[in-house]
Amino acid sequence: MASSKLRNSGPSADDNCTLDMSPMIDMVFLLLMFFLVNATVIVVKQDPAVRPPIAVNSRKAEDGNGRIVVNVYQDGKFTTETKQALDGEEAIIDLVKTEKAKMDLLGYKPKLHLRGDKEAVFKFSRQVIRAAAKGGVDQVVFAVYVTAK
Repeated sequence: MASSKLRNSGPSADDNCTLDMSPMIDMVFLLLMFFLVNATVIVVKQDPAVRPPIAVNSRKAEDGNGRIVVNVYQDGKFTTETKQALDGEEAIIDLVKTEKAKMDLLGYKPKLHLRGDKEAVFKFSRQVIRAAAKGGVDQVVFAVYVTAK
């Protein structure tokens, strides 16, 4: 008698087991949103007037954070990533110091991202590198193309 009661109280073969998937879908959606919000997108605005040189043995930089972009034109003029003109070494030093302070607050290692024109004389690039060193940034990333476009 006890065994028939136990048999009847358990689930029968025709009962459908259902599992509510909506909490799991909500959790996956929240995780997806979390990773999308926390992912950093690295965007370096490129001035089309600056044509970087070709370096076959170059490699793509792994970390794009902490970049201080300076464009060097063929005629020796300097601009920032936002096309703000830099008149001389003092302006470059001021830019590097302010950007370095921002990068330090964010926890990034500041690097000079030098976008020199392939027709520019190297002394202009050297001027920017020295000014960046005086501003406290000693790492330089040269923008180049791997192959001719």
